[in-house]
Order: sequence, then structure tokens, then C-alpha cells
Amino acid sequence: MTATAEAIVETLEALGVERVFGYPGGRVIELFDHLPDSDVDLVRPRDEREASVMAEMHGRLTGQPGVLSGQGPWIGSLGVIGQMEARLSSSPMVVLTEASERGDYSTLAPYQQARGDYGGLDLPKILDGVTKEHWFPRTPTETLRSVQLAFKHAVAGRPGPTAVVLDGTGVTQDVPDDPVPPVWDPVQQTRTWLSRPTAEDVAAAVDALEDAERPVIVAGNGVHAAKAYDELAAVAEAYDAVVATSYLGKSTFPETDERAAGVIGSFGHEGANRVVSEADALLVVGCRMNPMDTNWQAPTFIRPDEQTIVHADVDTRNAGWVYPADVGLIGDAKESLRELVEAGGGENDWALERAREARESFTAPECDSDASPILPQRAAKEIQAVVDEDTLVTADSGNNRFWLLNYLQTPAVRTYFGSGGVGGMGWATPAAVSAALATDKDVLAVAGDGGFTMTMTSVETAVEYGVAPTFVVLNDTSLGMVRQMQHGPDDISGVEFHDTDFVKVAEGFGAVGRRVTTGDDLADALREGKASDVPTVVDVRIDREQDMAETLQSSFYAQVGGLHE
Repeated sequence: MTATAEAIVETLEALGVERVFGYPGGRVIELFDHLPDSDVDLVRPRDEREASVMAEMHGRLTGQPGVLSGQGPWIGSLGVIGQMEARLSSSPMVVLTEASERGDYSTLAPYQQARGDYGGLDLPKILDGVTKEHWFPRTPTETLRSVQLAFKHAVAGRPGPTAVVLDGTGVTQDVPDDPVPPVWDPVQQTRTWLSRPTAEDVAAAVDALEDAERPVIVAGNGVHAAKAYDELAAVAEAYDAVVATSYLGKSTFPETDERAAGVIGSFGHEGANRVVSEADALLVVGCRMNPMDTNWQAPTFIRPDEQTIVHADVDTRNAGWVYPADVGLIGDAKESLRELVEAGGGENDWALERAREARESFTAPECDSDASPILPQRAAKEIQAVVDEDTLVTADSGNNRFWLLNYLQTPAVRTYFGSGGVGGMGWATPAAVSAALATDKDVLAVAGDGGFTMTMTSVETAVEYGVAPTFVVLNDTSLGMVRQMQHGPDDISGVEFHDTDFVKVAEGFGAVGRRVTTGDDLADALREGKASDVPTVVDVRIDREQDMAETLQSSFYAQVGGLHE
């Protein structure tokens, strides 16, 4: 007979899992005990929060579920950050955890117990709030079947996080040789099939796009999830359309392309926002159109009574969710776009010139400033200078993200990924470590000093596992985005930080640290960081008086009073 924990690890091997991101504790030690003898590596960051972000980024980048594992109380607290991001960013993730139930002691004034009994915590309720599905199996066969289902559900339809809570008895007992009902082969049991839109809906969408004089595509994160990059480019070419993206959709289409308009939204490109407003037909692909995307539904931005809207989404509930759609294309984004390419096409004399004008929003006079401290616009342009098709940028939440959205013009697909599902600070640094482990690309993480400090121990993880991202800290010694909401000095508590010496921090972790105060020095530091075989932390002293919201808010956002995120 085979122990259940060993059989779970064999299932991970069969499904091609290369690494588990986790922290040993509780019943998952039973799993970790079998990892050294398997083909599955363990990446152990400093805590479950960082592990959860690494697993989320692995799933987002590869399309295969990132696996997070750890003791239940900490997976249900620290580890929720990455699970929430996975849920709202449609990243496949499988969580293997446990309830610390302590067997017969679980009902006796429990310690750490998290299965939901009196006096303990209720991990299943926590997981129910953040995962697509979760299972709490109690026998070996249920456990193996649940692990298979977790992998299947994580990628089926709209991707997202799933979880299995391992019961003490279920994970420590042996698997029966011939269980009834049987446990099937994991590869066969986890197969999924892509959905595609109906012929009737495709025909209606083709008619709308062929009749358009000013067609515009809004590409969202669903294009990343489906890896529908070639199909997106083909539809844009076939229908002579301009391509704009959402925040999460950035780098689904090269922003240097002649059809690219930039990023829409309240702090997106003015040019891209105006292009969308001028369109007579909109093809929205894999974008739910959240308030930030839609300029908080400014009345002159998207107008369903004046514009034809074709909404393509893997989930029928999302098509026409925010704005009434004229046509819904329900299916995988790759399949929907492929159908459109095969079914029609069109041309106009508007798209290329209008896209060229829109791309002027990617630059500003401040991008060339030699001021010290460095203007954030100049910092973004120096980052852009080292980003090529073999480079990947992870962007944190806060002002830093919006400076990058506007002034980092991505040269190729899959060169930028940002925190924007739940939008938690501290995402970019562990995400960069995960990306460096999963790819051969050069990786740059960009965060403010607030976000970097939250998860900076990930730098040590990079050192330990032999990868060398460059960590760029846009440092204004404050929570810049919140500080700039103040109506006067000291109007909001808690926005100022101690001036941390990130150079010494980096060196303490075994990385290289460098502080820069001029644009030229930043350019040198970025080039050296990319060329280094050890992680590099670049402490970039930026001008804290550059007001992000005032500088970048769109004219449409201003119409609704600048609600501010």
C-alpha cells in the first residue's frame, strides 16, 4: 500500500508540477516529507504571504496551477493575500493545507484547530470566501480525488484558486489497493475542454465589426489568461481596429505596435481613453470593466446607447455585466478571437492615424528631466530603456504602478504584469522571484518603499534559490498615494515612513544594494542589475512632490469628481 501523503506527491508529479511554494507546519509536513524523493521542488520563502504571491504569479505566468502549501491557520491568514489576488486576477492556483485538528483533541479547548468546531477557527469558511472551490476530504480516496478536482477546477472556465484541506486521518492512512469508487488516472481526470461562442453570436459580432467605421478593441486580463496574443493581433489586423488595454491587460498587445493606443482607465492614458470614447464599435475581450477601467462610469466615456458593444468573456455572467452588450461571445478568449478572424474582416481610414496620436500619451516633458531627486516619470522611462522582449516587469500597487502604466511602453507581449486583482501592496517582489524561477527572462520588480518593505525578505529567497531579479524601489519615504490625498499637512495619519537603508538591507540578504538620486545613475544601476548573477536592490530616490493623481487623472475621471481609489 501507498501512504496518502506519498500518493498526493505522486499526483503532483504526474500533473507536471515543478515546484510547491510553501512553509512546513501541521499535517502538510506529511507531504513535505515525501518531496525530497520526488521531482517536485519546494520553494520556502520567509512566510505564507510571500509563498501565496509566488504561487499566484506562477499560475498567472505559466497557465498551470501554482501550488501553495502550509499549515491551515497561516494559509487562512497570511496566505490569503495571494489567494485573493488569484481569485480576482483569474490565476490558477491549488492550495494544499490542513486544519490542525489534533485528532481526538480537536474538541478539547483546541489549540490552532481550524476545522470549524467550537473554540477553534473555521478555515473552510475562510476558503469559501476566496477560492473558486474547496474540499475537506476525510478518507484517502476522497483526498486523492479532491486533489485531482482541485487541479481541474483551477483551470476550468475562468481560472482561479482552489483548495484541499487535508484531514489528519485522511492524509496519514494508506490508500486502498482497489478503492470503490475508484481513483482514476490524474492526467485523465483533470482534463478540461475549451468553450467557444455560438455561430449565431459570432455572425452578429462580425456584422457589428464590419459595419464599424471606428472599431476599437479593449483587451483585458482574459487575453493573458488564455494566452490569446496572436489571435488578438490577428483580429486587430483583420478588422482594422485600434487596440487599448485595461490595467491588467497591459502587455497583451505590444504598446509599440502601430495599432496600440495604450491603457484606459481613471489613471490611464488620455489618448487611449479618448479613442475608446470615439469608437462606434467596441470589442471588449476578457475584461470585466471595473470602475477603474471605466473611469468610474463617466457618462461621456462608454455610451451603450451610441456605441455597439461586443463583449467576449469566458463567463456568461460577465458579458454585459457593467454596460449592456449588443453581442456576447461566450468562450475562451483564444477561441472567440479565432472565430472572428476566420469569419470576417473590414477596413477604414481611421485606425492607424488615431492610434499614432493616442500613443503620444506615453511621454511627457518630465520623462527627460535631469532633476534630483529623480522625477518618477524619468524613472519609468529609464526602466523602459532596459525592457526588451526578454524582460518581464512586475509592478506593485500604489503610485508606482500608475507611473509605469503611463510611461513604460511595453515592446512585446508578456513583458508586464501588475497587482490589480485585489491590488495588495507587497505583491511585486515575491512575484518577481516566482517569475525568475519559472522563466529564463530578466525580471524587474518595481514597488514603492511601502510595498517593498512588506515583502522584502523575498530578496533573501531569490538569493537562496539562485535567481537574480532586479528590485527597483521608487522611494519617497511615505505611502505616497495616500499621502497625496491629504488636504493639508498631517491631514491623514500614518503616511510617513522612517528612511530605511535598503542598501544595507539588500547586503544583509546577500544581494547587491545601490542608492541612486539621478536619472543617469539609475540607468547605470538598471543595466548592471540586469547583467548581475545575484539579486540587486536599487533604492531610487524620487521627487515626492510629483502628484500622481493630479498629473495622470483622465479628463473623464475628472468629470465624476475624482473619486480616487
